[in-house]
Amino acid sequence: MTAEPTTAAPAPAQAPAPDSTPPAERERVSAFASLSRVMIVAFVRDRSALFFVLLFPLMFLMLFGTLLKGASSPHAKVEQVGAVRVLDSVQGEARTGLEQVLTITRGDDEAAALEKVRKGDLDAMIKEGPDGKVVVRYSAADQVRSGSVQGIVNSVVQQANQAATGRPPAFVMESSQVEDGSLKPIQFLTPGLLGWAVATGAVFGAALTLVGWRQKKVLRRLRLAPVSAGSVISSRVAVSVLTALTQTAVFLAVATTPFFGLKLTGDWWLIVPLVVCATVAFMSIGLLAGSLAKTEEAANGISQIIVLPMSFLSGSFFPTDGMPGWLKAISEALPLRHLVDASQSVLSRGGGVMDALPTMGGLLLFAAVLTGISWKLFRWED
Repeated sequence: MTAEPTTAAPAPAQAPAPDSTPPAERERVSAFASLSRVMIVAFVRDRSALFFVLLFPLMFLMLFGTLLKGASSPHAKVEQVGAVRVLDSVQGEARTGLEQVLTITRGDDEAAALEKVRKGDLDAMIKEGPDGKVVVRYSAADQVRSGSVQGIVNSVVQQANQAATGRPPAFVMESSQVEDGSLKPIQFLTPGLLGWAVATGAVFGAALTLVGWRQKKVLRRLRLAPVSAGSVISSRVAVSVLTALTQTAVFLAVATTPFFGLKLTGDWWLIVPLVVCATVAFMSIGLLAGSLAKTEEAANGISQIIVLPMSFLSGSFFPTDGMPGWLKAISEALPLRHLVDASQSVLSRGGGVMDALPTMGGLLLFAAVLTGISWKLFRWED
């Protein structure tokens, strides 16, 4: 009699591990994900929004980059290192006239002066080389002011040489930029236009969304639905940050092509946290505009009144060095001015964390203040 083979009993199916996430937390995550998905789909389907947020700013970058592609890209306040006979010899009324167009400070440390020129604290460094050579070192950040400095110094040199009629020129000017000679205007266009694009997208996005939702009773339905205000706000912030980072990626991808020739310097990756903090700050402006406006037209008008002057006063399109003192004071109070300066530092001037960190803190503080004001003015319904 043969024994029947025994078959092993199947192992009992293992029950899935229970989800330890609290139900309330799962609901918040689900609400955040759903709202974010709806906002992204609505944004992608809105062709006008896609144009004005992504393509319109990029058109400015390509326009200015193309127009200035072949231009020389030099920078203007100067420091005189040591004795420079051609400058020291200018006295009396001529000296008064020179000081009206050129502010000259004196120093002995050439390396420190050059570093200030690189960072934009000085427009040029002037020293005297051998055989009466006047050496001018400038930065490629402001073509107008650097050209002005070279023109003024060259004029002083020519006047000094005219006094030596019949003899070989006593002085010769030699000028060069402190940065790599391959630097192009795109190095200084990109940070300003990127800042303008981020500000425009965040301000208009927050303002028009808030007013549109209020008019279409979406806010009312959200208020009655089991969705927390935190989910609504965080999803809107997430979408705006994602949009701004997309803008940044597109700008840098286009600007670094061989045609435009942007060269990223220093800790350029710091542009990412800078853009994130800036988006939150500019969203707070949009929230304030959306809280004040009753219609989308009014929100659009308020946003335009805020964004366009701020862009021109913050150096997004052209340098602000030639502004009157009272306009410079206003410019210093604008968040976009500090974003443009910090972005230029990390993208073009070899700046690091300490160049970006104070700006990020200031942007977040600005956002907290304006968000508090907007909270007081916020209305769920008209």
